[in-house]
Amino acid sequence: MTGQSKFRRYLVDINSTSTNQLFTDCLIIGAGIAGLRAAIEAANNCNIIIVAKYKLQDSNTFKAQGGIASVLNESDTFQSHINDTLKTGCGLCDEKIVDLVIHQGPELIEQLLSWGADFDMVDNHIATTIEGGHSHPRVAHAHGDKTGAIIVENLINKIKQSPNIKVIENFFAVDLLTNDSGDCLGIIGHNAAKGRQIIWAANTILATGGGGKLYRETTNPDVATADGIAMAYRAGAHLLDLEFMQFHPTTLYIAGASRALITETLRGEGAILRDKNGNDFMKKYHEDAELAPRDIVSRAILSQMLETDSTHVYLDIRHFDKKHFAKRFPVINELCENFDINISKEMIPVRPSAHYMIGGVKTDDTAKTNIKNLYACGEVASTGLHGANRLGSNSLLEGLVFGKIAGRYASKHKNADASHLKHPLIKYQTPHSDRTRLDSVDVTNSLRALMWRNVGITRKAKPLAEAQVIIKFWQRYVMDKVFDSLQGWQCQNMLTVCLLMAQAAQKRRESRGVHFRSDFPETDDKHFKKHIELIRR
Repeated sequence: MTGQSKFRRYLVDINSTSTNQLFTDCLIIGAGIAGLRAAIEAANNCNIIIVAKYKLQDSNTFKAQGGIASVLNESDTFQSHINDTLKTGCGLCDEKIVDLVIHQGPELIEQLLSWGADFDMVDNHIATTIEGGHSHPRVAHAHGDKTGAIIVENLINKIKQSPNIKVIENFFAVDLLTNDSGDCLGIIGHNAAKGRQIIWAANTILATGGGGKLYRETTNPDVATADGIAMAYRAGAHLLDLEFMQFHPTTLYIAGASRALITETLRGEGAILRDKNGNDFMKKYHEDAELAPRDIVSRAILSQMLETDSTHVYLDIRHFDKKHFAKRFPVINELCENFDINISKEMIPVRPSAHYMIGGVKTDDTAKTNIKNLYACGEVASTGLHGANRLGSNSLLEGLVFGKIAGRYASKHKNADASHLKHPLIKYQTPHSDRTRLDSVDVTNSLRALMWRNVGITRKAKPLAEAQVIIKFWQRYVMDKVFDSLQGWQCQNMLTVCLLMAQAAQKRRESRGVHFRSDFPETDDKHFKKHIELIRR
């Protein structure tokens, strides 16, 4: 399956002889839980450079509220966690990967604790709670709903202790560099302090996160524009399962305000979904009601919104103890107070939003991609853990486990000093284009609205086809240009990935996990119990 009809290898002109250059043994692109954990592991063997698009704290991990799932109680078992993951994944999980990740979880979480991560504790044990799709309370949290921030701060403190790790913030990785054999040699990017730079690396780890900002309604921060998936695709990496975008059922809905995540842990601890008439409606959609998997809850909310002609539903926590709520969920409590929502008397308005990219760059159990010297971990990767639907709080677990794995394997060649590697001369000149230049900000905003309407929670053949026509039109006037700004490069990356997502969604003519086709509402194991792989031709 192909993407753009006229493929362009690099987004910028390149002359490696006249560009400022850095050298490292291992380059890590991204600073969420996967990238930071990879750096800590790799630093045991070699020198590391981490490049972050903005600040180290600007990641989906830092914003994560709910927690990290793992078997931490005697009443729980590895097999139970495995079964919950496989059930939620709807037949597309790689059982070998599921087993690998879940068995490594407890040790790595205990390691975080030993490094100073301040998890909430009960009787000298890590406290856990339950979320939708889990059969046991196994979601560890820190400072109530600040889990991601606490983990990131812990990993950053660990990184600061290593003399082998150099961090460059405000660095936008534009493209992966490859030689004639297709091997990854590093990246070309833009350093806000020094301008255009090439970083040559013996091994490169993609940990750039996902693409929630491809959608108008999203829980994700500005960093999540699918840059890693786009640059990997241009370099020849194989992509998998891009049709599977998970929508979080509950984000705060205040007209005119940016969306904010309302963790599903609230539902795990007793919050009730109600429509605008005050009716609790989840039981009519699933026997587990509020604790059903996220895709079911998201579609149920959407259906109830349509049925009641409303823009949102409500999360009812009026029965919660207000003081306990403020302590257990300080972020959400502050959010409600900022919008003058008295949780003892008023319900919280919510609606679904794009949350997590399940698909991504295809990797094996050592985090390797099909490109030599290129690894991927975290949300940018498709490891096989999630299948067609991610079990809540398994993502931080995956980032932790595969971050360690990627760091270990990418640093195995510890004598590979990148400054002594022979680097080819790379020259690339973009063909001149006389086409009109469209405003990248306008295109980006229109693209996000298009994705929400046509490639959203519910999909159908005609809207999917229309989305591809419109995206290809924009590509004609955007992909042929050379930009010198983050906004322009992001727009090109978003156009690339959105088209691939629409194509994959059109190709999967069934409903499975987070992918729901109203024109093919049934799961079709005979034809589609398989992955959809996207390869640049």
